[in-house]
Amino acid sequence: MDRLKDKVAIITGGVAGIGLGVAQSFVDEGAKVVITANHNVDGGKAAVEKFGEDKALFVQQDVADEAAWERVMDATIDKFGKVDILVNNAGIGGTDGKIEDMSLDAWNKIISINLTGNFLGEKYAIRAMKATNNGKGSIINISSVAGLVGLPMSPAYSASKGGTRMLTHATALSLAQEKLNIRVNSVHPGWIDTAIVPEAYKEQIISTIPVGHMGEPRDIGEICVYLGSDESKFANGAEFVVDGGQRA
Repeated sequence: MDRLKDKVAIITGGVAGIGLGVAQSFVDEGAKVVITANHNVDGGKAAVEKFGEDKALFVQQDVADEAAWERVMDATIDKFGKVDILVNNAGIGGTDGKIEDMSLDAWNKIISINLTGNFLGEKYAIRAMKATNNGKGSIINISSVAGLVGLPMSPAYSASKGGTRMLTHATALSLAQEKLNIRVNSVHPGWIDTAIVPEAYKEQIISTIPVGHMGEPRDIGEICVYLGSDESKFANGAEFVVDGGQRA
């Protein structure tokens, strides 16, 4: 308990699935959370009601829109006074298929949300951490095992998650060279049991996971607690794979 006491965290896509699991883990450890989503406004309101208005704030946000990031930071600082942690979690899977059959619009949509959204999050979180938290903080980019091994029928998704991985490395090094105490790490989930996973494919998916079951959103939440806490003060520019042994 209280591993994140007095810390303020922004979690994009924080109203369902992995994001909600991260938010719940953070609140359980004493953090104040600002959760965002673009479409699931009802989910955001329900999460705030569950956590309590003294502990949570919902802001509607398109992570690919720069002005929306400014609004999120302003709302966070207005309510909680600072930014300690950013979890860049919002993302989409997009449409699967061969790269030669993929439209430019479909490609751009996935890249804009999954990668450009993470760039903008880092940009505005770093500014806020400098302004409100003495240049200290933790940025956690939710990538995927697809950022480590390509998915042949999901080229844009793999590219966006691989890009997030390298963005993490580059930003961590840049901030360290500036002598700022802002750490940047990436988390690479495998198959997590959320509404995104089709029920019809679950049995087949589980057969590929060495531990014999899918992960839960809280499994990602708990690694994010570690990365958001001061316990991980020497972890920087690193990759944390949480996949039940698939990459072993």
